[in-house]
Amino acid sequence: MELMYYLYRLAGFLVPLIPLRFGYSVASRLGGLFYRLSPGTRANVRDNVTHVLGEGASAAEVERVTRDAFRYIALNYYDLLRVPTLNPTRIERVVRVEGWENVERALAAGKGLIMVSAHFGNIEIVIHILLFRGIPVTIPVERVQPEVLFQYICRVRTSKGLRLIPIDGPLLELFRALRRGEIAGLAADRDITQSGLIVDFFGAPARLPDGHVQLALRTGVPIVMGFSQRLLDNTFVARFEPPLELENTGDRERDVRVGLEKVVAIMERHIDECPEQWYVTQRIWGTTGV
Repeated sequence: MELMYYLYRLAGFLVPLIPLRFGYSVASRLGGLFYRLSPGTRANVRDNVTHVLGEGASAAEVERVTRDAFRYIALNYYDLLRVPTLNPTRIERVVRVEGWENVERALAAGKGLIMVSAHFGNIEIVIHILLFRGIPVTIPVERVQPEVLFQYICRVRTSKGLRLIPIDGPLLELFRALRRGEIAGLAADRDITQSGLIVDFFGAPARLPDGHVQLALRTGVPIVMGFSQRLLDNTFVARFEPPLELENTGDRERDVRVGLEKVVAIMERHIDECPEQWYVTQRIWGTTGV
């Protein structure tokens, strides 16, 4: 485990020194190597891809998308290690933003904003569009081992002002961020704490987190869903959906489920458009007794 930390540190030192085009080429090749050398992770990603593509997909198509997913994962890690070198000019040059008016409209209420996304495209790009436009963002993150590696990754990710809080600790900072009129970011596609709801996801039952809907109903803060997509030239599109319309009938259990189903429908639409850029490496279906 300590070896992984030193490999990250070495990569973090080398990445800023490598020309961008060459770096992306190397990262893509490393993704292909990871695909071949990681049978367990490959099986997980293949299972997720199979659900997304549906029964009509051929085995060859499933394998192609699975292989491409590993390539995009490696490209994202390369971009992660580039975070300390990012600046507003560079981000604005490589990112086309669609739906920014939806973010501004939601924030205009002065209650903050719950930004909901998925492990799709390159989440670092979406986050830094927000940060560099002057909107602080706080997100909970899963703790990885060893601790020294977790702390290093956190330092890299927070080097431009992002705030991270461990998901296994108190989440009071999310409420404080909203009270300051800032953004609380939450992922909708992986229920790390196993406390969410079982809903239909690409036609099959899966346990997905519902904390974002719970938080919105409790606080009255709007939800905006944001996604990024990597283009072939390694530029990006960041898309922000209109604020989600939640129902508040007084039946909290029913309202949370209806809200979560709306979140899932939007998330499915984005993942279905480019399934190889959905980079969850844990099985989403069939792991919780559903």
